[in-house]
Amino acid sequence: MEKDHPEILLEDINSKFNLVLEGYDALRSENREARDESNVKHDHTAFMIGVLNKKIAAVAADLSSDRADTEAQHRVYQVKEAEEKFPE
Repeated sequence: MEKDHPEILLEDINSKFNLVLEGYDALRSENREARDESNVKHDHTAFMIGVLNKKIAAVAADLSSDRADTEAQHRVYQVKEAEEKFPE
C-alpha cells in the first residue's frame, strides 16, 4: 500500500503532524495563562508586603516614642529589654 498510494501516507503523516502542532499550541496557551495568573498573584503579594512593612515601621516608631517618654519620666519606670527565650 505504501508504494501504491504515497499520497495517502503523506496525508496521514500530515494529519498527525497537525495534531502535534495543535497540542503544542494548547500547551503554550495554558503556560501563558498560568504565567499571567502567577504574575498577578506575585504583584498582590508584593503590595501586601509593602503595606505590612509600613505598618511595622509605624508601630516601631510608636514604640520608640513611648519608650523615650517612659525613660524621660525618671520615676519607678525602667525599661527593661526582654530576654530572648529559645525553645529547648
